[in-house]
Amino acid sequence: MKHQWLIFLLSLWGLVTSSCSRKAEAPSDSHVVRCAVIGGMTMTGLWQEIAKRFEAQTGYKAQVIVTGPRPILDQAMRAGRVDLLTMHSGDITTDLVADGFGVNMRPWTRNELCIVGPPSDPAHVRGMTNGAAALRKIAQAQASFVDFQGIGSRELTHTLWELADVEPKGDWVIKDDTVSKWNILQFARTNNAYVVVGYIPAHTGKMFAEGMEILVQGDSVMRRPFIVMETNPKRFPQVNQAGARALSDFLLSPKIQSFLLEFGRPTNGPGPLFFPVANSEP
Repeated sequence: MKHQWLIFLLSLWGLVTSSCSRKAEAPSDSHVVRCAVIGGMTMTGLWQEIAKRFEAQTGYKAQVIVTGPRPILDQAMRAGRVDLLTMHSGDITTDLVADGFGVNMRPWTRNELCIVGPPSDPAHVRGMTNGAAALRKIAQAQASFVDFQGIGSRELTHTLWELADVEPKGDWVIKDDTVSKWNILQFARTNNAYVVVGYIPAHTGKMFAEGMEILVQGDSVMRRPFIVMETNPKRFPQVNQAGARALSDFLLSPKIQSFLLEFGRPTNGPGPLFFPVANSEP
């Protein structure tokens, strides 16, 4: 009797877990491409403009299921809630592919980071377009510099210090102890310090920058790639594989790569907010 009861419980557990699995893989409308999109693209309106063009050309509907920071996009793909994901490249995206959740990962655009500092500009870097050279001048002047712990900034700054052949150590290097990354520019202002941050949040005011200036920009080394990937149909058979591939290819098409250079010019001045990638035609 106990043996039969155990078999019953195991069977019941199998039905429950199977039901949960089917819920995660619910069939999607073949005309809808469910998307996970990094917050900067929806915040600036870039994704909305691209989606409009994609829908007009293909008849698909690009539906944003989730937008925001990378961790919540990662969770959405791992749960099978989306057909396509786009975000900055990094360990999270590599793990999605290595763990079997994402396929066909390709870079399709880049955004720019910049050096922001006090208007007094004690290291005299204003107007420079070489990030490594600017950091070298900051180090030589022993001007205060915030070691910002934002993922993208930290990775790029490490690269720039290596290119500058400088080891950033000493009282002039200030540890980032902010609670929120959005407060980093005010933290730098309080310390009369320079810091490397994303151009878009600094320019648009997403990072409150009163009393600080964008001093160094225009260095191609200071650009981070965004990738696009599709959800692995072997793990989630009900995803819209055809729609995801169509949108992925569309992002890399000459039409959209050219559009990237024009987007944002009315508010950004001479330069784009997003940059195309080389060899972009699929």
